[in-house]
Amino acid sequence: MPSHDFKSPRLHVDADLVEAEAVGASPVQANYLLNVLRLGEGDAVLAFNGRDGEWRCELRKPAKKKLDLVPLVRIRDQTPLPDLLYLFAPLKHARLDYMVQKAVEMGAGTLQPVMTQHVQASRINIDRMRANAIEAAEQCGILSVPDCRDPIGFAALLAAWDPARHLIFCDEREEAESPIDTLRAMPPGPLALLVGPEGGFSEDERAKLRALPFVTVMSLGPRILRADTAAVAALAVLQAAVGDWREG
Repeated sequence: MPSHDFKSPRLHVDADLVEAEAVGASPVQANYLLNVLRLGEGDAVLAFNGRDGEWRCELRKPAKKKLDLVPLVRIRDQTPLPDLLYLFAPLKHARLDYMVQKAVEMGAGTLQPVMTQHVQASRINIDRMRANAIEAAEQCGILSVPDCRDPIGFAALLAAWDPARHLIFCDEREEAESPIDTLRAMPPGPLALLVGPEGGFSEDERAKLRALPFVTVMSLGPRILRADTAAVAALAVLQAAVGDWREG
């Protein structure tokens, strides 16, 4: 585990982070820092924007209703987004929030909602999804907020797919075999992971996926998992077998 500062408050900002150039805190951030955490002028916080690394900043109040973050020193260089595309059928509200947060924590670099036949939620709030991704990044020391994409239809997704990126398809009907062995048998290259809705994939969707040469079907064991649980399990197995959990 890298040695990070997990004690100081940590905020994502949109502005550039440059030494000594003040960045205005949003009203929500100011309320959190001043009224919830009871911080004041001169206290330290961490800030990141996904481009300029992580900076230790000093709080300053140039006016009664204004709070600035003044970058003093960059303590971590910027790291790129993980090249892992996470595809999921949207869930409803709180469970979708949970799944998005856990996907960010588990190293997804892109979050792509996919509208499958049995999808539970016909609409998805991209702003809310991004807010949950930012919150997870703030809390877990992540420097790059994943790309939160607009929903895409299942057929359109496959029609536009780059076959150079291998797609791992979690099928609840697949015979229970070791997912580690399945993943390690794949050719090297960029990866994507697809988790379906609570109702599972339709027979037509399942058949189309299985017919594609760039798709690997993976079992998540003998038990049927909820979609949000399956997301965490699948991402953990993937990172352990062929992702950034491997030693070296």
